[in-house]
Amino acid sequence: MHKIAFQLGSISIHWYGVLLAAGFLAGLWTASRRAHLEKIPAEKIIDAGTWLIVGAVVGARFLYVVSYWDRLFSSPLLPQAPWTEVFMVQRGGLVFYGGLLGAIGSGVLFAWRNKIPLWKFADVMAPSIALGYVPGRLGCLMNGCCYGYQTDLLWAIHFPADHETHGVGVHPTQLYDSFLSLLLYLFLAWLFRRKRFDGQVFAVYLICYALTRSLVETFRGDYPVRYLGGVATPAHVVSVIILLGGLILFWKLRAGKELPSAAQNR
Repeated sequence: MHKIAFQLGSISIHWYGVLLAAGFLAGLWTASRRAHLEKIPAEKIIDAGTWLIVGAVVGARFLYVVSYWDRLFSSPLLPQAPWTEVFMVQRGGLVFYGGLLGAIGSGVLFAWRNKIPLWKFADVMAPSIALGYVPGRLGCLMNGCCYGYQTDLLWAIHFPADHETHGVGVHPTQLYDSFLSLLLYLFLAWLFRRKRFDGQVFAVYLICYALTRSLVETFRGDYPVRYLGGVATPAHVVSVIILLGGLILFWKLRAGKELPSAAQNR
């Protein structure tokens, strides 16, 4: 755990922000390279970047503030005007599902405004969402958030003694998420060139991410609130919704819209 990447005079640049930015740029670049296969100009993908990052940050921060309201505004470390903490994203505190929903909303608006076929655009972006999540979760590791519950396994990680975990070994859930997201990116990039209908890659992303996230959530130890006797986290609840949405989307888009062959669309 090391929050500060470097100093620019009196300004501290956090690893959390650096790695989030790296993930976003990597995702945007790979999407722009993929776009020509759907006859979408690469510059349109780059133009979408501003829309997507604003939607993602606003959505991610909003869901974080809602989920951790008590922790944020009952801490003695907060400034005199605690409402300003809502905007302090440089210290971490972004919930991926909120960012995903925010980015989807802004992406839909961008595609509509620029007359880009929505499901082709979604398929181009889907693998890149998974790729961007890889360094993003490493940012969580450097920031000391999103940690797992206590364990004695050989691969347990130990944060500093003044961390919330008090230096005990915990599951490296950030690394679990990063690894599974990398595998998901590779799978979706492979599927993109073999898809049978527009929207398939995006729907499969929603399904697979909901499943992998639910798996990792079983090892999370940082939630102040849990459900079903402590078994389910808030992200489990959202995962069920995303999973159902992905399954319904896959079924609806596939019905009557399957392409004659994968090669014909490439």
